[in-house]
Amino acid sequence: MQILRFSDIVAQGQAKGRRVFIRADLNVPLDEQHQITEDTRIRASLPAIQMALDAGAAVMVTSHLGRPTPGEVGPKDTLAPVAKRMSELLGLPVRLVQNWVDGVEVAAGEVVLLENCRCNVGEKKNDEALSRKIAALADIYVNDAFGTAHRAEATTYGMAQFAPVACAGPLLAAEVDAISKAISNPKRPLVAIVAGSKVSTKLTILESLADKVDGLIVGGGIANTFMLAAGLPIGQSLAEPDLVKEAQAVMDKMAARSAEVPIPVDVVTAKSFSADDPGEVKAAQDVAADDMILDIGPKTAQHLADIIAKAGTVVWNGPVGVFEFEAFSHGTQKLAQAIAQTPAFTIAGGGDTLAAIAKYGIEKKVGYISTGGGAFLEMLEGKVLPALEILQKRAQG
Repeated sequence: MQILRFSDIVAQGQAKGRRVFIRADLNVPLDEQHQITEDTRIRASLPAIQMALDAGAAVMVTSHLGRPTPGEVGPKDTLAPVAKRMSELLGLPVRLVQNWVDGVEVAAGEVVLLENCRCNVGEKKNDEALSRKIAALADIYVNDAFGTAHRAEATTYGMAQFAPVACAGPLLAAEVDAISKAISNPKRPLVAIVAGSKVSTKLTILESLADKVDGLIVGGGIANTFMLAAGLPIGQSLAEPDLVKEAQAVMDKMAARSAEVPIPVDVVTAKSFSADDPGEVKAAQDVAADDMILDIGPKTAQHLADIIAKAGTVVWNGPVGVFEFEAFSHGTQKLAQAIAQTPAFTIAGGGDTLAAIAKYGIEKKVGYISTGGGAFLEMLEGKVLPALEILQKRAQG
């Protein structure tokens, strides 16, 4: 993908004394007291900010946070906690600037955090007047927010359209490189793990991957729908019976390419959705009418681990069971361990996936961990993300 990279601009000495505007993804979780509970996204934003500071730039950073009402900045919407944490991590003052659309005072070597961009009227609608106004604040616009790359908004698309220079920050560039490596030019066999509660939310990506991958591992409620398509009983398990034909079509497409959608041969069932239920391992064909499938069984987990061990590239999105409950965590744990041990290039993304990676302590064993949720899935699907599309256009002149 041909995009201008901020690292190249810095290497050429073009950022010194310039006003650099960084669109980051600082949408961190907050507790009821508006305190940050997990700061991964802030830490991930630091390389771009530090790169700009080291280059002698005047640095402006903004992000969305939560779902604010345009024109208002409520207690849940302010980036004040982010400014405090960013200051601690950078080891220098980070001033929070309100009402910044009409102008920002910032000196070379200084970082200012501009209040929640989605509080600006017109941000989410990619309003042209707003985009032109805020683009005029910058000499260099840097998009480093992959998590919002699938949305065309004023700070993700409009600014890139109208700023004097528009480029990708190191985090965004790394995401593009990693996903392109996994999908566009993968080392084979290419195995994708797509799990979640509903086929309907991931049907298009399943259909797209069926044309590309050598193995398609499905899990969670998605796997239950595929089990129905394979003629297996699922009892009271979460599934979408009206999408059985679509699941069958995915399996048929894979089979036509001599590729595999492994269907569970054993599962872990419960009579209730509860952390206290001890679970029972059953052969897939023995699931009772009042059973709920909450995890894959040990034979299935071992088969999937064997597939992962032989892969050249593994893409992981979603746990294969209710891993938050101990009795139903072993399938996801087995896959996580297999991903940690495989010599394949591995890439993982999605909130639940990141939680599983953290739970099993394999962060350093995964080739690349994506910060994007929806953007990660859409890029895997082969969609052109608006924020990347405009950067490509600008790079082409």
